Amino acid sequence: MGRVKAGKAVKIFGLIVIIATFIVVSGDWGAIVIALPPPEDTPEEILRTEIIIEARSPIDGKFLTAAEYIQLQAQLQEVPPPKLDPKIRDQIFLLRLRKTLLQFFPFLNF
Repeated sequence: MGRVKAGKAVKIFGLIVIIATFIVVSGDWGAIVIALPPPEDTPEEILRTEIIIEARSPIDGKFLTAAEYIQLQAQLQEVPPPKLDPKIRDQIFLLRLRKTLLQFFPFLNF
């Protein structure tokens, strides 16, 4: 008698799970259409073909024309980056060396 009740309980539980799954899935069908972009949005393919005639300076963010931007890029490529002070460079090297050694020898405390 106990097996019959357990069998009925399992069938009822399975039916409840199936119904709940159907309700959840049928409720999501309307959300698929909502995920589309609005019709007034410009497609990315069209945006990629646009010619950009204004640019921003990488230094201060001001608007530049195309010619000014090209000149600025040429100047940035010609001027070498500033050199670090040798003392600072040595300190950075020692800090990196210390970090590497601590990864291999964590018990060292220097």
